[in-house]
Amino acid sequence: MNDSTRKQRVLTVTGPERTKFMQGLVSNDVNRANGALVYAAMLTPQGKYLADFFLHDTGEELLVDVAEDLADALAQRLGMYKLRAEVAIADAGLQVARGSGDAPPGALTDPRHAALGWRAYGAQAGDDGTDWDAIRVAHVIPESGIELVPNETYILEAGFERMNGVDFKKGCYVGQEVTARMKHKTELKKGLVQVEIDGAAPVGTPITAGGKPAGTLYTQSAGRAIAYLRFDRAHGDLRAGDARLVWHG
Repeated sequence: MNDSTRKQRVLTVTGPERTKFMQGLVSNDVNRANGALVYAAMLTPQGKYLADFFLHDTGEELLVDVAEDLADALAQRLGMYKLRAEVAIADAGLQVARGSGDAPPGALTDPRHAALGWRAYGAQAGDDGTDWDAIRVAHVIPESGIELVPNETYILEAGFERMNGVDFKKGCYVGQEVTARMKHKTELKKGLVQVEIDGAAPVGTPITAGGKPAGTLYTQSAGRAIAYLRFDRAHGDLRAGDARLVWHG
């Protein structure tokens, strides 16, 4: 699956405690979702990625723009944490449109990177034909179901700080302790990077360095690719299947 074929679903969180409820669960500051898009993730208590999504507070409800294949599990997870909070979780019945050109009225800027353009919510889905995979590779923007793997990925290794997807001052949320420890007490030894690629290989192909495991190859475009690398091993003769890689790290 590539980025251009992905489908989104929009959930809605309503009720007077919607901001407080979500603030205690997700990686970013939900207070900034009033009038803008906020990019965030839901994590396991062990700090591993479960889902990423965009949040937008309309003033009456909080919209949650999430990949279709993650939506049911996310809604179930939110319901598990609901307890006595005065919130309700449902499908919003909205479609997602996006583009990188001129934004229509009511569109919101994608907060991950300026090159990713805008997103809008309404009765019809839409896409202006942008080569999203090329943009993602150029700026190392991971996508759920490809580079972002539920119950495996750590969001700092995936670049969430660079993509404005995590706030280290907002206070506690699920998985916060592990994320904060990775930020302040350790040096990242693995992560997503851009590599040059000569040839091609399927997404998920193991990368080797001198015959030893060194990472995994993901999205490819125009002679470059996103790769998850072990930084201490990713040197010398890098290969993914029949493809040769070069990392300038």
